[in-house]
Amino acid sequence: MTDRKEPAERAKKFKKLAKNRVNSATSYLRLIGNLANKSHYEYTEDDKTKIISHLREELRRLESRFKAEKRSNSREEFNFDG
Repeated sequence: MTDRKEPAERAKKFKKLAKNRVNSATSYLRLIGNLANKSHYEYTEDDKTKIISHLREELRRLESRFKAEKRSNSREEFNFDG
């Protein structure tokens, strides 16, 4: 007897976690979007480019993980300094 869960249980767990995590990521993306309000914040074109480039790269990694189904433990943190 193995400790592995049945596929239906694993699918249910995936959907529950995915829903929560995607909704959480969406909320954070909206908060980042709020930073574009020039009446409250000041930023350069370079600042904007760095943020968007970083988020695109993370999304590219996400897509790659789903396509390849292999784990990538890269945890590159965002930083304005590069």
